[in-house]
Amino acid sequence: MQILIQLHIMTNAIFNHRSIRKYKSDKIDDKILNEILLAGTRASTTGNMQVYSIIATKNQEIKDKLWESHFKQDMVKQAPVVLTFCADFNRFNKWCENREAKPGYDNFLSFYTASIDALLAAQNVAVAAVDKGLGICYLGTTTYMASSIIDILKLPNGVVPVTTLVIGYADENPDLTDRLPLDGILHYDTYKDYSNNDIDKIYSEKESLKQTIDLLKENNKKTLAQVFTDNRYKKEDNITFSNLFLEVIKKQGFMNN
Repeated sequence: MQILIQLHIMTNAIFNHRSIRKYKSDKIDDKILNEILLAGTRASTTGNMQVYSIIATKNQEIKDKLWESHFKQDMVKQAPVVLTFCADFNRFNKWCENREAKPGYDNFLSFYTASIDALLAAQNVAVAAVDKGLGICYLGTTTYMASSIIDILKLPNGVVPVTTLVIGYADENPDLTDRLPLDGILHYDTYKDYSNNDIDKIYSEKESLKQTIDLLKENNKKTLAQVFTDNRYKKEDNITFSNLFLEVIKKQGFMNN
C-alpha cells in the first residue's frame, strides 16, 4: 500500500510539473537535497557506467559567475542551489587506467552516451525535487555557454556540461505549460509521417491559446512557427552555438577518433 501511495505522489509530481523562474531565498535542508540527488543516481545508465557528474553550486560568488553564463537569468542567483549535470568520462577513464584497462572513450559516441546518462539523472532529480515540494527549471543555455561554464566550474578533460537545473522553493505559481496531445507524438510499431491535416490537428490547440495570440502581437508575426524560426531559435544562432559546442566537445577530449 505504501508503495502505491508513493507511486501516486510521484505521478502527481510529473503531471503537475511547472518551470519555476522566481525563487524564495529559503535554503534547502541538506538531508532533503541529498535525497533528491540520490534519486539522480538511481536513473537508468548505459552499461551501469554512470558516466556523468553533478556539480551542486551553493556559493553565491560562483552562482553570480554562472548567472553571467546563463544569459543573466535571475533565477540562477535566486535559487539556493544550481545543479550542473555533466557528461563525464574523466572518472571512468581513470578507473580503467588504474585497473590495467585501456579506455577507448575519446569519441563522439562516448560523449553522446555520457550525455544521455547525465540527462536521465537530471530528470530523476527534477521529479524528486518536485515531489519534495521544490520548484525547478532547466537551463538550455548550458550548451550555448559550455566553454565559460567549464572555466567557472573547473571541469577537467573528459567532462562537458550538458544541462543545468536551478532548484528551490517557488516564489510564483505559474499555470501548467501546454503540451502537444499524445497522439501527436506517439507512433505505434513504425513511424507514420505527418500529413498537413495531421499537423493542423496536432498544433491547433497550441496555436489557439491566448498566450500564443499575445506572442504574435508582441513579435509582430503571422504564425507561432515564425516566432520560433525568426525570434527564439534562429538558424544563424543555431549554427553559431553548434560550432562553439562542437569545439568544446573536441577540446574536452572527445571526437579525437
